[in-house]
Amino acid sequence: MLQTDKLELKAPGKINLGLDVLGKREDGYHEIKTIMQTVWLCDDIILRKTAHPGIELQSNLDYLPDNETNLAYKAAALLMEEFKIKTGVDIKLYKHIPVAAGMAGGSADAAAVLFGINKLFSLGLSYGDLTKRAEVLGADVPYCVLRGTYLCTGKGEVMERLPYMPHCSLVIVKPAFSVATKKVFEQYDYAKDIVHPDLSRLIGGLEKGDLKEIAAGMGNVLEQVTAKHHPVITRLKESLIRLGALNAIMSGSGPTVFGIFDDDAKARRAAKRLHFGGLNSDRKVYCVGVHHVRRNNGV
Repeated sequence: MLQTDKLELKAPGKINLGLDVLGKREDGYHEIKTIMQTVWLCDDIILRKTAHPGIELQSNLDYLPDNETNLAYKAAALLMEEFKIKTGVDIKLYKHIPVAAGMAGGSADAAAVLFGINKLFSLGLSYGDLTKRAEVLGADVPYCVLRGTYLCTGKGEVMERLPYMPHCSLVIVKPAFSVATKKVFEQYDYAKDIVHPDLSRLIGGLEKGDLKEIAAGMGNVLEQVTAKHHPVITRLKESLIRLGALNAIMSGSGPTVFGIFDDDAKARRAAKRLHFGGLNSDRKVYCVGVHHVRRNNGV
């Protein structure tokens, strides 16, 4: 491993192609079954060794914490304390993934910092070693270390690699509000008449490389909770499908919505329509973009 004093890293976000909740666990987490997919919507992270000890974190977003309450900071502290690293590190975090949007932006940052600290200080940890440590930081962080297309169960930490997602275009839309994951799960616990997605159909589509079958199997039980309080989510889904998406669902606990397109030009036209159309005119759409899936696994 080459020695370096500076690293520039990409921290890509994720979408949930499918998400089911199977029940509540004794540890307070929920038992889930989800298919996660990495996308090329990334935060940028620069790590630099410093002669003085400690961790310094700066972000392009003023409202993000720059201390131990930030997951990226926690990730650096976890490894630096374990390996008794005497020098310090400076973390520059440039956020592009929407915050509190169901795309695991904070988890992606933490995973990238784990990888970066391991490389920067030549700790020699494998991906398996990093994922074990990632479990301490949050349910999505182990997945964000591995990246790619995975079936995740348990609270998200039990991962099974799936066949790569076929090439497609994604129109990702973040409404102009955020939701708290904890609150969404609490609301789910009291929800009735929940319709569960057919994730076996989705997995079968991945195994066959059939984008239409994948789209047909997509679904998210948490969407039924979040959309009840925020009807714009349903309107965005309907708009994406009307504009040519094979299917559209909410990612994670929301409120981000994405549509899968089998044609890049069609996806760009849809994004343009959403960005300049009626949904945006009443300020209910915060950002719209066309992105693609990241097929290879690992950081």
